[in-house]
Amino acid sequence: MKGWTEKTVKQLVDEKILAKPLDGNHGEIHPKKSDFTDSGIPFVMAANLINGLVDQENCKFISQKQANSLRKGFAKNEDVLLSHKGTIGRVAILKTLHEYIVLTPQVTYYRILNPSLLNNKFLYYSFQSPKFQEQIINIAKIGSTRAYIGITRQLQLKIPLPPLEEQKQIVAILDEAFEGIDKAIQNTEKNLANAREIFESYLNSIFINKGDDWVEKKLGEIINISHGYSFKSANFSKSDDPNKLMVLTPGNYTEQGTLHFTEKNTKRLTGEPPEGYLFDVGDLTIVMTDLSSKMKILGKPAFINSDNILHNQRIGRILFKDTSIESRFLFFFFRTKLFSENIKATATGTMVRHTAPKRILINTIAFPKKLEEQKYLVSLLDNLSAETQRLENIYKRKIEALQELKQSILQKAFTGELTNPTVNKEAA
Repeated sequence: MKGWTEKTVKQLVDEKILAKPLDGNHGEIHPKKSDFTDSGIPFVMAANLINGLVDQENCKFISQKQANSLRKGFAKNEDVLLSHKGTIGRVAILKTLHEYIVLTPQVTYYRILNPSLLNNKFLYYSFQSPKFQEQIINIAKIGSTRAYIGITRQLQLKIPLPPLEEQKQIVAILDEAFEGIDKAIQNTEKNLANAREIFESYLNSIFINKGDDWVEKKLGEIINISHGYSFKSANFSKSDDPNKLMVLTPGNYTEQGTLHFTEKNTKRLTGEPPEGYLFDVGDLTIVMTDLSSKMKILGKPAFINSDNILHNQRIGRILFKDTSIESRFLFFFFRTKLFSENIKATATGTMVRHTAPKRILINTIAFPKKLEEQKYLVSLLDNLSAETQRLENIYKRKIEALQELKQSILQKAFTGELTNPTVNKEAA
């Protein structure tokens, strides 16, 4: 690539193209919970770097006084941010009306000093390129619990650097291409949300518009909920050994009422299983602890679909007292907005949220007396759920394809293909 050079970030810093990432930016700023406020100066974490921008509406805040007491970690408008601890490789360009924001130790910022040598947006895109991201993965250290890249290693990362005018040309091409792709992604995400909303609306309407022959009962009148076994962390570990029993955890649940087991969230028993804590296929379960304060899965149900799953603590096992209600009818009730709001309203804890059998069983459910009508309503919900899932899969695949297209374009941009006259002529 004519006129291109490859430089490390350290070389760029030495040439005063970039401001050196603040050394204290990765270890000195640790506000306490009591320091956070409802408004003030945004305190940005790696999770707030979303789709290339900083989500300042859903971040935490600290007071001006607290911000003034911090010596390092201040980022300003147009700075390029890079997450380097825990969740590594997230990139964003800061757009803010604040004079500055404060960054968690998980994020480093880069600031252009000489725009005649390096285009700020080019730096932003270069950090997102597949080659740069591959470097991050390859050199990331694995700490005791989380991957990280220290400042010294960040300065060793390499960036392809064409002449400034070519940088601007590449940025213009990427801006135009990504504007269209991002718009398509946004529209697809809206379609995905609409599909879910249609199902949720229909689901809730069934339990709101109850018929004349319906009855209302407290859940405690028709079911019991049993706790699981209190496994110690030393009793299980991540494993893909199919001969070992899986230990069910809240992390295996989805918002859509299913279980999912991946390489990262599948935990298996290392010793002998306790008696009486092996689930049967078809058992209905409910989450009673959510590690997130947003409570996205608290109270969510799921059926056991395998005969090698152990009943862990904080997972409720539904035990039916009689045959007056279909298990899948109850399953869909657990997914209604009314039930979910009741569970969240009575949850305890701060960062980790909890419910309990007693708080679940006081909820009232309305259901048809006749099992045939319950089965009919379940069949309608199953059919709509299946169609919703089909649409979700289509929309998710489309989003994945659009994201892959962005990566393909970035790959070409930083190998000189987008500004290569021969390639451009052929494309035309």
